[in-house]
Amino acid sequence: MKELQDITKWLPTTKKEVEMRGWSELDVILISGDAYVDHPSFGPAVIGRIIENEGYRVAIISQPNWQDDLRDFKKLGKPGFFFGVTAGCMDSMVNHYTANKRLRSTDAYTPGGKSGFRPDYAVNTYSKILKSIYPDVPVIIGGIEASLRRITHYDYWSDQLIPSILTTSGADLLVYGMGEMPLKEILKLLSKGVPFHQLTMVKQTAYIRDQSKGIPKNKNWKDIVINSHQNCVEDKKAFAANFKQVEQESNKVFADRIIQNIAKSSLIINPPFQTMTEKEIDTFFDLPYTRLPHPKYKKRGAIPAYEMIKFSINMHRGCFGGCSFCTISAHQGKFIASRSQKSILNEVDQVVNMPDFKGYISDLGGPSANMYKMKGAVQEICDKCSAPSCIHPVICSNLDTSHSQIIAIYRKVDAHPKVKKAFVGSGIRHDLLTKSYNKKADASIDDYLLQLLTRHVSGRLKVAPEHTSADTLKIMRKPLFDHFKAFKKQFDDIDRKFGLNQQLVPYFISGHPGCREEDMANLAVETRELGFKLEYVQDFTPTPMTVATVMYYSDYHPYTLKKHYTAKSKQEKITQHRFFFWYKKENQNWIRKRLINAKRPNLLKRLLGPDKKGLNQQTRSRNKTLRH
Repeated sequence: MKELQDITKWLPTTKKEVEMRGWSELDVILISGDAYVDHPSFGPAVIGRIIENEGYRVAIISQPNWQDDLRDFKKLGKPGFFFGVTAGCMDSMVNHYTANKRLRSTDAYTPGGKSGFRPDYAVNTYSKILKSIYPDVPVIIGGIEASLRRITHYDYWSDQLIPSILTTSGADLLVYGMGEMPLKEILKLLSKGVPFHQLTMVKQTAYIRDQSKGIPKNKNWKDIVINSHQNCVEDKKAFAANFKQVEQESNKVFADRIIQNIAKSSLIINPPFQTMTEKEIDTFFDLPYTRLPHPKYKKRGAIPAYEMIKFSINMHRGCFGGCSFCTISAHQGKFIASRSQKSILNEVDQVVNMPDFKGYISDLGGPSANMYKMKGAVQEICDKCSAPSCIHPVICSNLDTSHSQIIAIYRKVDAHPKVKKAFVGSGIRHDLLTKSYNKKADASIDDYLLQLLTRHVSGRLKVAPEHTSADTLKIMRKPLFDHFKAFKKQFDDIDRKFGLNQQLVPYFISGHPGCREEDMANLAVETRELGFKLEYVQDFTPTPMTVATVMYYSDYHPYTLKKHYTAKSKQEKITQHRFFFWYKKENQNWIRKRLINAKRPNLLKRLLGPDKKGLNQQTRSRNKTLRH
């Protein structure tokens, strides 16, 4: 009986669990490509808890079988309001395939790490199934897959431009970005009796409308019309030009409504909500999560993604870095939404009281760990800004980069009697901590680095310089490599002074737009001379809604409309990636030949040293000449 009572701590997933709550029908049914983990790091759980908190009846169908008689989609009947569909915490194609388009053998969001429990293009598949079974029930799509495919986008896996996912999925409404605020507004309007088809003014949503009906008027919004889908298909430059406008509107405090024509229809993307206040974000993190996977998975094995974050604390959302290859700002926005110290410390109390907690918090972090509480000193300046990054090409003079508030959190968590160690597992922005780059920083950056290295690093500190080439870094919107060298010196000085014996782990990318083979050879040389044998490296994977992906497909930089080289063939990408591993014997003869053919003996000498075989042959030849 106790086990039956405990199951009601989770949101219902079966008809029986629905009935245990005394419900005969549901208002909202959520469909997710991930296993159901009732934790604030898992989007479907957050959305489900918000719906519950607003007083509505909600259930979750996780990883439904799309290949049988579709009984999973039918088991809870039809909801009174709508179906909510998400592929899960990752784009399903990124989840399934490597940068070389090889099928992955595991899925971190499935019990036992097993693959095969979600379809390719999961949002499309789930939505079409629901529409075929329940054609009269509205479908709202959201999560990262829907969010980043909200407009004409390049799909790397099919190698083509695809229109808004609203057209390919048949869904009625799309919620982009973090969905808490638009969801609350949608529920409020539906509960008042507003028909679903009239939900045309909800911020941070998108929908398709027949052009003959015109565009709904809103006196508070300005409209911008971007190149149609057909224009984008016919002209790569038109597609590239679109991205600049979309990115800028996504990162404005007061954005315009975006309209794009798709055949005889119009895609209408309403402006986003403003960044959540501390009170708003606290409300969503403070909901009554069990912080555990649903009990039905016990016999199927651990869920790897959950195991990674079960003892972690997410302190904030958003990232103002604006990196060209990253989707965080496109989904979460560039402005930081930070939780209150009280909310964070309350979650620490929950974590330390979990049955299997051993005293170690795995992460006090966020998208970039050291952006907590950072914002513009003068809000009016931010209100007028459309720049995609607050720290590139230089750190904005209006940005307050004080680390004092995050230091205070670290020290309070450190002092908790049940915490032996609280690590920072998320990557940090080393450029914010480097005086050569962050020229107006206060003394808190030194205090932060000292606190971080002496108390919160588990032997390895992850940072992401990403490249060494100035031209490539400019395209990436990352600082010059010299600033990483300056940071490494700071790291080494503290490491030696306190005898920490810690390792600095830099992340790098090959095959990024603008990067040539010679740039990778230089990267190998520069990192070798700094004492690194690189492990954490990746080949650039084009994902929807990034500057780099637009460049990969079109060859044009969306802000300048100038052409740039991009490694596209499988062989070009493999060649660039191979330079990372110069220290492996099987690569050294290959590298030697590449650099000799490129007439770069200076790089060859710096990377591999003198060609001993060649030198021996020269010596023998010279001795033979002398004997004669």
